[in-house]
Amino acid sequence: MKCLFALLFAIVPALACAQNPPPATIQMNTIFAGADGKFEAAPDTAVFHLDISSQQDSSRAAYDKVAAAAEQVRGVLRKNGIDPKAAQIGFYAVQPVYDWKNPKHKVIAYQVVTSVTVKLKDFAKVGTLTDELANVEETQNQSLSYSLEDVDQAKTKASEDALKKARMQANAVAVAGGRSLGELLYASVDVAQPVIVPLAVPARQMMRGAMAAENAPATAEFTPQNVTVTAHVNAMFALK
Repeated sequence: MKCLFALLFAIVPALACAQNPPPATIQMNTIFAGADGKFEAAPDTAVFHLDISSQQDSSRAAYDKVAAAAEQVRGVLRKNGIDPKAAQIGFYAVQPVYDWKNPKHKVIAYQVVTSVTVKLKDFAKVGTLTDELANVEETQNQSLSYSLEDVDQAKTKASEDALKKARMQANAVAVAGGRSLGELLYASVDVAQPVIVPLAVPARQMMRGAMAAENAPATAEFTPQNVTVTAHVNAMFALK
C-alpha cells in the first residue's frame, strides 16, 4: 500500500509571520507565502508648517506680536494667490516664563505660540513661499515636506507587486518539490505609507533681506522626493 504524503510549504519572513500569521486551519496540499511589495509615486501635495512665537513682558504684548506676524503670513499667502482659509491652525498657547533661579519662581515674561500648516498643489509657488515666510520675524521652525494624498492607486500597485513576489516565491518552492502551483485560496494585505518627518529649521537661519534677493530659493530646480507606499501580502495557493 502506497503512503500518500502531503506537501506543505511555508515561506514567511520571521517578522511578517509575527504580524500576519497563516490561517488557523492549515489545509493539506497548499503552500503559504508572504512577500513585501512597494510602489514609488511622485508627491501631489507640498506641506508647509511654521510656528509663530513671541516672548514679551506681558501676555498682551506677546499676543499683539503674534497677531501682527499672523497677518503678515496671511498677506504672503494672498500675494501668492492662496486663500488664507486654506491654512490650518494646529494649536494656540499662552505660556508664562518663570525665573527658575528665583526660589519663588517669579513670572518674568509671557510667550504666545501658534502653529500654521498650509498645503499646496502648485509646486511652482514653493520657492517664493519659503523665502517670503522666512522674512516674517516672529516665525520659527519653518519646514517643508511632500506627501501623496491621492494614494489609492499607489496602494493598489504596491499590493500587486507584493502578491506577484509571493506567487513567484511559492511557485519556486513548489517546482523544487516536484509540484506545480494552483489557484490562490487566501490572501491578506497590509499597506503602509511611511510618514516623512521634515527637519524643522528656525526661520532666522534662512536667507533674509538682500541675501535672499541675490540667491535662488533653497528648493529651486530640485525635484520633490518620491513617496514610497509599501504593502505586505500573505497568500495561500493550492498545490497540484
